[in-house]
Amino acid sequence: MIHKLLSGKKVVLASGSPRRKAIFQMIGINALQIPPNIDETITTHNPRRFVCLQAKNKAKEVNKNMDTDCIVVAADTIVYHNNEILGKPKNVYQAADYLSRLSNNKHSVYTGISVSYCGKTITDFSRTSVIFNSISMYEIEEYITTKEPMDKAGAYGIQGYGSQFINSISGCYFNVMGFPVALFYEIVKKLLQPDYIQNNEKTIS
Repeated sequence: MIHKLLSGKKVVLASGSPRRKAIFQMIGINALQIPPNIDETITTHNPRRFVCLQAKNKAKEVNKNMDTDCIVVAADTIVYHNNEILGKPKNVYQAADYLSRLSNNKHSVYTGISVSYCGKTITDFSRTSVIFNSISMYEIEEYITTKEPMDKAGAYGIQGYGSQFINSISGCYFNVMGFPVALFYEIVKKLLQPDYIQNNEKTIS
């Protein structure tokens, strides 16, 4: 399991997100949290390329000041609807616009993950489909007053008040939260494969 695989290793979460920190704690990882300072301007309309590039840049930025034996983990999440990337809303008006677009519609959530260790980096992404119920402007205004939408891609949080609007999802729930745990586990196993095999052999013997 991932908490055993990373036991004794220095893990750095290149993110200021409290949700990602909570997910790390949930799976038994005590990570140092360092928010990266990078340009998050949308430079491509390809959602997979964008989240992977952003995650890689975040990991690279934080990795500059870390020892080589640190495991640096970065992620980037966006909502993709009608061929447009919806990041974090700049203001309440944009939040209302995003939510009205998602109402009674299907959209995709993409999260890119980049993990660096001992000079090697693996970057990949996860995609989840989400269907919203129809939500009224009154409900949107009520939701915005909670302030939950303001720091989240697509202006909603699946783990909070925003859960009331979601009809169904197809894919990883944690991806919609901003950090696909299963994908992270697969990446870490690839990076630490020799250690992983050795640990398994010890467990079996």
